[in-house]
Parts: sequence; C-alpha cells; structure tokens
Amino acid sequence: MGKLPSASRFHPAKYTVSSFLASFGGLLLGIDTSIIGPVTVMDSFTGQFGHPSAAVHGIIVSSILLCAAAGSCFAGRPADALGRPRAMALGATLFTLGVALQAGAVNLVMFSLGRVVEGFGEGLYFSPQTVYICEIAPPRVRGALTTLPQFMTCAGLVVGYFLSYGTVNIPGSLSWRLPFIILAALSVAHVSASLLLLPESPRWLALRGRHAKAAKTWETLQVKPEDRGIEENAPTAADAGVVRELPEQEKSEAKHAGLRDLWAPDVRKQTFLAIFFMGSLQLCGIDAVLYYAPLLFQQAGLQSSQASFLASGVSAIVIVLASIPASLYADKWGRRTSTLIGGVILTGTMILMGALYAGGAVHPTYGAGRWVVIVCIYIYCVNFATTWAISVKVWAPEIQPQHTRSMGMSLAAGSNWICNWFVTFVCPILLDKSASAAYFLFGACAGVATIVCFFFMIETNGKSLDEIEQAVHKRKTAHSGRLGNFFSPCRRQEMKAG
Repeated sequence: MGKLPSASRFHPAKYTVSSFLASFGGLLLGIDTSIIGPVTVMDSFTGQFGHPSAAVHGIIVSSILLCAAAGSCFAGRPADALGRPRAMALGATLFTLGVALQAGAVNLVMFSLGRVVEGFGEGLYFSPQTVYICEIAPPRVRGALTTLPQFMTCAGLVVGYFLSYGTVNIPGSLSWRLPFIILAALSVAHVSASLLLLPESPRWLALRGRHAKAAKTWETLQVKPEDRGIEENAPTAADAGVVRELPEQEKSEAKHAGLRDLWAPDVRKQTFLAIFFMGSLQLCGIDAVLYYAPLLFQQAGLQSSQASFLASGVSAIVIVLASIPASLYADKWGRRTSTLIGGVILTGTMILMGALYAGGAVHPTYGAGRWVVIVCIYIYCVNFATTWAISVKVWAPEIQPQHTRSMGMSLAAGSNWICNWFVTFVCPILLDKSASAAYFLFGACAGVATIVCFFFMIETNGKSLDEIEQAVHKRKTAHSGRLGNFFSPCRRQEMKAG
C-alpha cells in the first residue's frame, strides 16, 4: 500500500473535504426552512395569492414534508444501487426542479406542486449524505464530521432569514421569488459537486466485492488503515482470507436488503430506535419553532413584521455560533449524556412556556412574561442545536449494521419527515386556538424521548462502526442469555426450590 498523502491544518484531509461537500445539502434544507415562513407572510405574496387560512397556510408550508418522507423511504434503494454520491445528485436534481417551480409560480397550485417535487428530492438526498459521511469518517472525528449537515442547516437558516429580510422591501413579486431563485442556483452547484467531486464510499464498494477499488478510495480519502474498520485490516494472509469472506457475505445481504431485513431479530432493535429518535427530533417541536419563528415572536409581543423577521434571524445566528463548539467537541462528549441533558432542558423550556401562556402571564404589550418566552425560545433553539441535533443524528446511523445502514436510515429519515409534517401542520392551528397546547405537546414528547434514551441508548463515542456493531451484538447476546437463564426449566426449578 502506498504512503498516504499528508493532511495539515491548512490542507484538510480529503475525507474532511468530501464530508463538507456532501453536507452542502444541509445548507439547502436550512435556507428552504427559513425562507418559507417569511415568504408566505410577505405583502407581495399575500397580495398575489391572498391570505390563506391557518389550515391552508399549514398545508402550504408543510406539503414539502410528507413528500420528503416518501422520498426518504425510497432513498435506501438508489443509495444502495447507484452509490451514495449519485443518489445525492439524483435527489438534488429533483430539489432544483421543485424550487424552480416555486420561483415561477403563478398560483398556489403551482407553488404547492413545487413544494411536492422539492420535498421528494430533499428526502432522496438527505439520508444518503449522512450515511456517506458516517462511512468515510475515521472514528476519532466521525461525530464532528457527521454533524456537518446539521451545521450547514443552521448556516442555511441564517442565510435564509436574512435573505428574506433583505428582499421583503423589493417592489413586486421579485421580493418573494428571489430567495427561491438563489436557492435553485445553489442546488445546481450541489448536483455538480456530488457527481464530479465526491469519491464513492469505500464501504459501499467493499460490499459489492470491489475491494481493490475500495482500498484505493480509502487512500484517496486519506484515511489511515487503522481507521478503516476491522474488515480492512488483515495482519496475516490467513486472517485476510477470513476477513474477505465477511464482505462477500454482506455483499449478498446488501444486494437483497429490503424492508423485511430491517425487522430481522438481530437488526430490528437498531431499526426501531433510529426511527423513534429521529421522529422525536421533530416531535419536540424544533421545526415548528424554526418555520413559524416570526409568528411566535409576534405572538410574544414583537408586533412589527420586520422586528419579528430580525429576531428570527438573530436566533438563527445564535444557533450557528452555538453549533460551532458543539460540533468541534462532538467526539469528546458522549452521545448518550448529551441526549439526556438536552432532553431535560428541551422538556423544561417547553413546559415553562406552556405554563406561562396557560396562566395568562404573557401579554403582547406589557409584563415580563413575553420576555421570558422570547428568552426560552432562544435557550430551546441553542440547546437543541448543541445536543439532540448532533448526538441523535450521529448515533442513529452509527448503530445500524453495515448491510442495512442505508435502508435503515432511509426509514429513520422518513420518520423524521413525517413527524416534521405533523408538527408543522398542527402548529399554526394549535397556536390559533391555544398557544399553551402546542408548547405542552412538544414538551411531553421531549420528555418521553428522554426517558427512552435513559433506558435504551448505548454509548458509541470513540468506537469504529465495526466495534459498535460488535458491541450491539454482545449486548443482545448477554440480554438474551439472561432472559434464557431466567425462563429455562432448570432455573425455574431452582427458584421454586429456593
């Protein structure tokens, strides 16, 4: 094996550059998330399309999400068949088409159709990018690199909020069309980067028996042999023969991997936990806060639409600034500890805001209640960005077996999108009827997820993907052994005799 090219502080390793390019899809998601709320309340938009009811507004904003869920559930197939980068490019192409339809919309039907197409493409590209980064990153920096899509999403929130704020006073429909035009141009760049600049995942190549190409790609990515996982390190010729049998077996499994394989006895727990926690990311209410930030700030007392837009942009900046140290230290903080601490804070802030509204302590023109709510929104967003947004999104793909990782994460991402749709759709309706109900609902969901984390989330920090898979298997074997001993006839006789 040739000597790997060195990477320095000023010349990052190729796996870092590739992870950054793959995570560009997060920037697109962040921009779309932050522009849709402000755009749909701009005077130029409502003047052209009218003032939709709360239910119609919820449908317009959230229509992208069910389609993203559908796209995500199908994402595992193209990611396994075409490879990770080409699957990302396929999704980003559909995303571009959908954004273009919105930019040129002449009525709400065309605008909503654009949301549908964009959402399907978003679902197709988003889960493969996380799987790709997780597969190429060395264990010591996997947490930091796998959080790049989240960081880019936060950066996109800032770009989108201030893009909307900067275009709101442009005369005519260009004020709301321009953000979508810029988003479409960025999406074209993402398609190009995925096709031209990203090497294929070496693990994907190995699963297909292309071991020579996989080894060469590891070198291209500048990943050291000891960081490639158990199956890439064969110290002896005899060991190499044994090691080479496993990828061939996994190759066969991967070729036929489908939904049924995700619920096999040795896989279903990882599948269920990934689906549960990725759904809980949305059920705690984060995207309701991000989508409807201007409305939430107006409800808390910021009457001017420009003031609420500005407050939303400031919250996005705070999230980005908080995400930087959180991402850098993602491999020093435990995934489980971070999720537990974050869950307690998320639950507490949501319950506090709900209690303030329920108790009538929040008034739009006077009193300290409104300022407490505004501060709680900032605390909530920063805490989410530094804990759950990192720990859960890194942990979910880490615990999946190699041969079902892409399919498992496609379902988990689908769960995230479906819960995102539910929260985004019901949020304006709940806020219109009772502000406290929305906060209590999100707080309860965060609390339940925190309890499940306490009992079922294992620590994966610092382990290779192969070590994690072995640890999960040993944990299951030990647990099954304890149950088997407990329920065995001999054990029951011993208990009776005792």
